[in-house]
Amino acid sequence: MEAMGREVLDRLDLRGDERVLDAGCGTGRVTAALVERLPRGDVVAVDGSPAMVEATRERLGDRADVRVADLVELELDRPVDAILSTATFHWIADHERLFARLRDALRPGGRLVAQCGGAGNIVALKAAAERVGEREPYADALGGWPGPWNFASTGETAERLRRLRWVDVWTWYQHVRVEPEDPHEYLGTVALGSHLERLSEPLRGPFIDEVLAELDEPVVEYVRLNILARRAS
Repeated sequence: MEAMGREVLDRLDLRGDERVLDAGCGTGRVTAALVERLPRGDVVAVDGSPAMVEATRERLGDRADVRVADLVELELDRPVDAILSTATFHWIADHERLFARLRDALRPGGRLVAQCGGAGNIVALKAAAERVGEREPYADALGGWPGPWNFASTGETAERLRRLRWVDVWTWYQHVRVEPEDPHEYLGTVALGSHLERLSEPLRGPFIDEVLAELDEPVVEYVRLNILARRAS
């Protein structure tokens, strides 16, 4: 995940003195790389999880302004020159409000460089988790639950951005196949964390085992939605 995030960061051309928002900083690994590229600039890093924000603060100290914030309610004291986001937008249900808030956080002409899960992302894994979730003893917590993700398409995302008065919009898919060394740990910590949060501790390990048994092979097929856009001047 960090490698994919650094690839997205490479698309953000920086002089080194900009003010940049990391929208969904997680534990701060990509944020740290962003800080390195802004020796004369400022980084504002936000995440909706207090635990993630605390991890980023421990990693970066006072090298970034790190805050707990819901991106669909985001308000900054002053605008930023650019926004970077990796592996975050697919956790947010309301993309209309999300992109409106991000637009308002940018100065005129400011850039958005982002990547998240797109339409077709983790199809086999999602289907396997749904099948297992309908069984006992998981059904009370997971039965009928559509999952935590909003995997938008390139077309609907581009149309939404343009309708919200973004310009220079470019969206495209990128396919990434991940073969984790420890599939059980990977699913538990990266892919199915939200499912496990809904289950009691004794059910979490067996749930992952049953999901793995449903897969033809222990791989995760990602479809990443890449986004480039700019706020109109």
